[in-house]
Amino acid sequence: MQASKTLLLTLLLGSLGFVFACDKSEPAALTPVAAAKAADQNTEAPSPNSDYLASGPIVVENQVDVAAQHFGVITSIKVDVGQPVHKGELLALLDDRQLAAEREAAEAKLHSAEANLQDWVAETGVAEADYQRAQAMRDAGINTQEELDHAHYKLVGSRYEVEKANQDLKNAQATLRALDLELEKTHIEAPFEGVVARRYVHLGQTVAPGDRLFWLTALGPLIVKFTLPGRLISRVKRGEQVEVSASDDPSTIHPANIVQLSPVVDPASETFEVVVEIVGATSDLRPGMTANVRLGSTR
Repeated sequence: MQASKTLLLTLLLGSLGFVFACDKSEPAALTPVAAAKAADQNTEAPSPNSDYLASGPIVVENQVDVAAQHFGVITSIKVDVGQPVHKGELLALLDDRQLAAEREAAEAKLHSAEANLQDWVAETGVAEADYQRAQAMRDAGINTQEELDHAHYKLVGSRYEVEKANQDLKNAQATLRALDLELEKTHIEAPFEGVVARRYVHLGQTVAPGDRLFWLTALGPLIVKFTLPGRLISRVKRGEQVEVSASDDPSTIHPANIVQLSPVVDPASETFEVVVEIVGATSDLRPGMTANVRLGSTR
């Protein structure tokens, strides 16, 4: 009897120990599907009205290396780095003495062609008068048909000479215009209003067509080029206003308008290009700087 009670007590204590052990064990791991659902429930979705911040370089539309268009030696430099210039202002000069001499010869030839044309015009007038007189004399039976034909051939030949002299004149005029164009190439002028950012040449340097002489840049209007994720292409519209600030001074805000949007998304980067133009004058932004662009809610 005593043995039975001892066995029953042992079994009861063992059952209680198993229950306590099960209560202290870690919970069973979730399945992958359950874990994904739990993660979605604990993750906050991005607000559809949040701003989007991008960055890109500040550039200007007019920015170019002014290159030589004619072979020659630099004889004069009129501007230097940092100097503002106007469109058409003289930047430098090439040695143009040979071209100037050729132009003088071409101009003299042009005057000769003009005089030759006038001479043949006068000769044609005389030939026309002779032909009319010969025609009247032939009608009166005073001269022969051969004399009339001779006067006619002389008139036709004079008219051909007038046409030839006219073509010679046009050729001389074209030659003179070509030399004028070549002379213009020795005068290096600013293609637009801006500032000289770099000077690549010095006095006495020999340059060839295509050699860089100056780097000229406009100071405005300032534009910023940047890219946005492709998912936003339908949410950004041309003409919308954005905020632009220098990357090292985000406190100064400048208004800007979206002026250009790429119509397609680049499949390699899944982005599209946006161009904004800064409104008004700025004192803290310059071409070449990096700017931050804040877009409003991309609903």
